Formats: sequence, structure tokens, C-alpha cells
Amino acid sequence: MCMYPGLGRLSLLSDAQTRSISPENFTGEKGKGGMASEGTGAACARDLGVGWKVSPSVNIPAKSTFTLADISASGVIQHFWITCFPDRWRMLILRMYWDEEQLPSVEVPLGDFFCNGWCERSNVNSLPIAVNPAGGMNSYWEMPFRKAAKITLENISEQEATVYYQVNYALTEIDDKAAYFHAQWRRSNPLPYKEVHTILDGVQGKGHYVGTYMAWQVNNTGWFGEGEIKFYMDGDVDYPTICGTGTEDYFGGAWNWEQPQGQYGTYSTAFLGMHQVIKPDGLYRSQQRFGMYRWHVMDPIRFEQELKVTIQALGWRSGRRYLPLQDDIASVAYWYQAEPHSVYPRLPDKDGLEVI
Repeated sequence: MCMYPGLGRLSLLSDAQTRSISPENFTGEKGKGGMASEGTGAACARDLGVGWKVSPSVNIPAKSTFTLADISASGVIQHFWITCFPDRWRMLILRMYWDEEQLPSVEVPLGDFFCNGWCERSNVNSLPIAVNPAGGMNSYWEMPFRKAAKITLENISEQEATVYYQVNYALTEIDDKAAYFHAQWRRSNPLPYKEVHTILDGVQGKGHYVGTYMAWQVNNTGWFGEGEIKFYMDGDVDYPTICGTGTEDYFGGAWNWEQPQGQYGTYSTAFLGMHQVIKPDGLYRSQQRFGMYRWHVMDPIRFEQELKVTIQALGWRSGRRYLPLQDDIASVAYWYQAEPHSVYPRLPDKDGLEVI
């Protein structure tokens, strides 16, 4: 057993077997790494030969899907690292399938999964997601599987994408109570007037919600984050069981994130962050954009049968009245649940995904 690792358990011996998949070992087989004679680094290694960084990355052709990992066993993915150029982050769709399922449990543009939905590098210093200079994206979300795991990356753009990656996992028995990892992307662009942005809906089954990432473009002047997040669960219809008090409050901040000098104060902590502010440049970049995350690692939101999550977009108008905003809001919901899961809404086409 190698589930639930941590500092308090690092000294415990285990029968689990550590494996790793990368372009230097596509199958993760024991003793099969670094054997490539062809690959993206072959020319650079021509004086050195096999074993000298011959295949460090893959080239994914335009409008094609590449299988990053395909595992037929019982185990758990413990770390996933990947990098490519930022202009591809919305055009590469990350999907994950557990136990030979036909529909993915994870379906998210690559950058958004790693809290970088705006395709501009922004470091993240959190527990489950870390993004480091210059665009090294890391996931430590625990991803158990009982029979099989498959990770794919679809390139929906018109250009080839060069991708470096590594999937570190353990072959081990899985606890009967372990649920499957899920993640789903949605976008409201623009959000219709007096409507809320739906982060997640249609979830059926038992599970727990563990995180939210939002890439938020503000289309008005003034403060944008008066809106409340709401969690409807297990029969809630008109009113939710959990209701927040404001957007910056949900992401662990306060008072508009405003610093004394009149600037937004960014932060990136273990479980909460408003790590990215993109400001207008006085020319073509006209809107303010924000990146925010909230991990429910210490406070998972547990549901028995169903879950829906929404957030309001509210600013201010004259007379100290709320103004419903019509912003560009993209979000990723992260949760665990027992399979099977409901069918996800279909992702938009390339134009619907594009950051413009």
C-alpha cells in the first residue's frame, strides 16, 4: 500500500513499486528508461549515443491526440510534470481516463489545469499544484486507479507542439474507499446579464469537492468581486447549503485584495491564491485579467448524491447598488467521486477556447 503519503508516513516501508513514464520510457517498464536511439534530442546526442538525452520530449502534430501514459495495473499517480510553450496552453486538451472508461474523468485545457489559463506564465506555490520558472507545471493531486490509467493530450491548434513531460506513479493496491479524481473546465464569455457562472453541475454520486481555479477577465471598470460562490448539494434547489460572502473572501483574501498603495496584492499559498494580475498596457491589452485558486484540501466539501457550484459576478453602480457584470470567466472544478460520472458538457471549439 502506498496511498496517502506525507511527511508523517515517509519512514514507513511499503510493497509498492515506483514507476515513471516519460519520452525516455513510454511504458514505464522497469529498467527500460533512456534506451531510445531516436527522438527529439537525437541530433544533439549524435556524438554520445544511446543514454544521453536522446528522447526528452515529443512533437504532437496539429489536430492530433498523443497518449502520454497508458498503464494497465492497479496504482496511483503521485506526480505529473509537463511543460511546453505558453501560447499552446489553451490549445492542448488534457484528458484522463480511469479503469478503461470511455469518457474522461479529467477534460481541461492544459494551462487551466495548472492555474495558468491566460497563457502567460504565472508561478504557483501551492500544495497540489506548483508552477515554477519558466513554465514548469507540476500536479501532486493523488490519482488512484484499480485496473488502468490513461492520459492523453489533444493538440487542436494548427501548429505542432513540442511537449516535455513525466508521470510518476506507484503500482500498489488501492483502498476500497478511494474515489477517482475528476476535473472539468467551463467558460462564460461573456457572462449573460444577471446570470451566474456555473463552475460545476450535473455531478451524480458520492464524493467530495477539492478545488477551484478561475481565469477571470473584467469587462467593466471598478471592483468586480462582490459575487458569492454557492454550493448546492443533495437536493438543494432554490438555496444552497454553502454560501460565500464575496469572491476575494472565497479565495482567502479580503477588501478587494487592495494594497495601501492602491494596487492589487497577489499571493500564492499552500491552499489559496490570487497569483496573477494582468493589467492593461495602454494599447492592445485593454482588460484586467486575474488568476485565482482555492484548494479544499483541509476542508473538502462532501456530498452524498449530487453537487452544483456557481459564482456571481458583481460590481458596483450608482447609488451603492450592485451591478451584474458580463465578464469572461473560465473555471476548473476539481473533485473526487465514485464512478461512474455524468457526461461532461462538450468543450467549445478552438475559437471558443481561445484567449483573445
